[in-house]
Amino acid sequence: MHAGFPLPDVDWDGTAGFWAAAARHELAIPRCDACGRFCWYPGAACRACGGELAWTATSGRGTLFSWVVVERAFLPAFAEMVPFVTALVALDEDPVVRMVALLVDVDPAALRVDQPMEAVFRPLAFPTVPDRSVVVPMFRPAGGSR
Repeated sequence: MHAGFPLPDVDWDGTAGFWAAAARHELAIPRCDACGRFCWYPGAACRACGGELAWTATSGRGTLFSWVVVERAFLPAFAEMVPFVTALVALDEDPVVRMVALLVDVDPAALRVDQPMEAVFRPLAFPTVPDRSVVVPMFRPAGGSR
C-alpha cells in the first residue's frame, strides 16, 4: 500500500498514462498497435496478440452496464462520501472494455441498463490524505440528464 492510499498511485508505470490523460481531462485506454484492440486493465502487452500497447484517447462515452449504491463506508476514508454510486461503464469504442467508476450528478433511482454515460473529470480527495487529490474520470448520464 502506498502512502497516499486510498488515492491511486499515479506514478505506477502500469497506469501512469491513464492518470496523465485524466489530468488533461481525457479518458485514455491502452490500444494494441498490432491488432487494434483496446486492452483494459492495462498490461505489459496485448492479451490477444502480444503486440505493443499505446495509450489512446477515447470519446469518454459509454453505456451503463451495472451499478451499486454504496451505503456503508468500507474504509474510514470513504465515510464522508456515502451514499455513492459505483458502476461498470462499457465504452463506446469497445463495449468489452468496462470501466469501474464513480457515478456523479445522478439520481440512483433513475439509472437503467444501457443508459448513455459520459466521462467527467473531477478531483478525488479523502480526509485521511490531507492536502492531496487526484483528477479522476467519473461518469454521469450523457447530456446532463438525470
